[in-house]
Order: sequence, then C-alpha cells, then structure tokens
Amino acid sequence: MMRRRAIVSWCLYDFANSIYAAVIIATVWGAYYANTVVGNDAGVGDLWWGRAVSLSMLLVALTSPVVGALADAGGLRKRLLTAYTLLAILGTALMARVQPGWIVFGFAVTVLANLGFEGAMVFYNAYLPDLAEPSYRGRLSGWGYAVGYAGSLLGLVAALPLVQAERYGATFLMVAGSFLVFSLPALIWLPADRPPAAGRLALIRRSVSATWATFREITVTRGLRRFMLAYFIYIDGVNTIIYFSSIFAAQTLGFGMSQLVAVFMIVQGTALIGALAWAVPTDRLGPRRVILILLVQWSVVVVCAYYVTETFAFYLLAGLAGTGLGAIQSASRAYMAKLIPEGREGEFFGFYALCGKTASILGPLVFGYVSVATGGNQRLSILSVLIFVLVGGLVLLGAPRTKDAAGRTVG
Repeated sequence: MMRRRAIVSWCLYDFANSIYAAVIIATVWGAYYANTVVGNDAGVGDLWWGRAVSLSMLLVALTSPVVGALADAGGLRKRLLTAYTLLAILGTALMARVQPGWIVFGFAVTVLANLGFEGAMVFYNAYLPDLAEPSYRGRLSGWGYAVGYAGSLLGLVAALPLVQAERYGATFLMVAGSFLVFSLPALIWLPADRPPAAGRLALIRRSVSATWATFREITVTRGLRRFMLAYFIYIDGVNTIIYFSSIFAAQTLGFGMSQLVAVFMIVQGTALIGALAWAVPTDRLGPRRVILILLVQWSVVVVCAYYVTETFAFYLLAGLAGTGLGAIQSASRAYMAKLIPEGREGEFFGFYALCGKTASILGPLVFGYVSVATGGNQRLSILSVLIFVLVGGLVLLGAPRTKDAAGRTVG
C-alpha cells in the first residue's frame, strides 16, 4: 500500500510540474516574454529568452552534483525537492506582475522559476530506483511522463479561456496554484529522508568529496561516460526545440496565443500517447535502441520545421514531435537508472542533471544569436539544432547495451 501510494504521488508530481512546462516554458510565458515584454522584430526577444533559459540551466548545472550528493549523504532529498518546488511556484506567481517593457524583472522571475523547476527534477528523478525494480523502471518512467503529459494537456485546456481573454496574469497564477496543489502528494507521501550519519560541516565535505569521486568514476567508466556525453549533446537539441517552438510559431508563422495553446494541446496529447507506447518497448528492446530510433524521428522534425509554411502542416509536425518528446525523456531516464550503482542515485542523477542542464545552456544561446545575426531568421536558427541531434546519435551508437528482465542483452 505504501509503495503504491508513493508511486501514484511520484507520477502526480510529473502531472504538477508538466503544467508549468507546458504553459510557462513551451507556450504562453515564453512567447509573451519574448514578443510582448521584450519585443522580437529583430530577434532581440529570442536572445533575451535564450539568456534567461541558459542562466537558469547554468545555475542548476553548477549546483546539482554537489547538492545531489548532499541529499544522499545528509538525508535531505525530500526537503530539497520541497524547497526547489516552492521556489518554482514563487517565481511563476511573480510572473503575473510583469508588464511590457519590464525586461529585467521578467528575466529575473524566469530564472527564479526555471531554477526551481529544473533543480527539483534532480531529486524527483532520484526516487525512480527507490520505487521500481530494474526490470520495471522503464515502465514506471514512461508512466510518469504519460501522467505528466496529461497534466500538460489539462493545464493548456485551463489556460485557453484565460489566454483568449488576454488575462495573462491570471494564467500564470493558475499555473502556480496547480503546481502547488498537485505536487503536495509527492511532498507528503514520497519515502522519508534517511537520517544523516554526521554533522552538517562533515556532510558538506563528504558531499564535495563524493561529487569529485563520482565525476572520476564517470570519466573512467566507459558506459556511463559514453551515454552522458551523448545525452549532453542530443538533449540540447530537444530542449532547444521545446524552449523556442512557441516563439517560432508566433514570430515566423504568425500564430496567435490561442493557436499556440492549440498546437501544444496536440503536442501534449501525442506526447502522452508516445510515452505510453514506448514504455514497455523501452524495457524489452532496451532504452539505447529506443533513443536511437527517436533521434531519427527528431531529425525529421527539425528538417520539416525549416520548410513548414502552412498552419495545418505545423499542426501535423507538432503531433509528430509530441510522440517523440515524452518517449525520449523517459527512455533516457530509464537508461541512466540502469547504469548507476545502487544507493548513489542522488549524486549520479545530479550529474545526469548537470549534463542535461549544461547542454541546455548552449542550444538556446545558439538559437538566439543565429536569430539576431540573421535579422530574425528563425528558420536558420531551428535548422542549427539538427547538428545536436545527429552528433548525439552518433555518440550514442558506442554506448553499451543493457539487459532485459530475463537477463538477455538488448538494445
């Protein structure tokens, strides 16, 4: 009963933070900040948005390995999950105060909210090995993403009438409130923190030492090194598409806010289907093989985005992207869970976050600077993302295969 309640609450947390991801990052706030708060005629809004995303990712990247190790050694995982979650909720609520022209304040609350959102994922992901046996982690990871995309879809449905009435402040407050309500089960029912074995100063020293030891272990362990390098590259391309797709649709294709919400309702609906569809194959075929298949799909999405001009064609492309979105995130998390030593989930998922967030520093900056350098040509900016997807896939080809529940090598 306790395990089932913890699993349900863990999945509900994905429901909660996915409302933030869909409405704040992927649609309304990103487009509102770049196009309305800053102004984006010559790509300046793209650049400011890229800077905000990159700075928040840099802060997570610099802190997550040490904080992840501290969470394991000091029995602080649940408390840190709570603290980062509340930080994200506060930053989102403050977005309701931002007015056109408030570039710096909007930048600051974006960094604050995204730091909380991304930082919390380090501790959220670290619960996966605690909740499922190795042969079921791909399924549980997929279920979590599927529930998350259901949250994204419902969040967009709730946001649509507010956006149509141009009540953007109310939209951001709705997201903050939903994030709080649906994250509470996880903050209450996930397994309690283990008591620390030493004082705080000793824990800090141990955490720093453990972080360095983990880094050295990753660099000398071929499988971990190869996968994390591949993940570092390909997830940059995926994240950049997520962060800029609404701005691209609004600026280049002339979509209004209501159309943007409709597009991402399609994305979230198909992402839910994709996460569920790939959950069992991730365990049976192996997460490595699934990721490689999905990277081919993402390459097709990027090339098609460069050429798309019609509204209906973009809707179709959004559906194709959605089916690969939750699936690649879920398969990557499941692959990482298979590679890490038992009992060290926090510190290794800290480095997993380091790779993902550090990678997400470069992609948004490249998109923003290409846009400014070409006078706002977002088609060339989106095409620049292809290199991350292709190179990441090539590196992943050399990563090790894993075993299925029967002990057979797969992937």
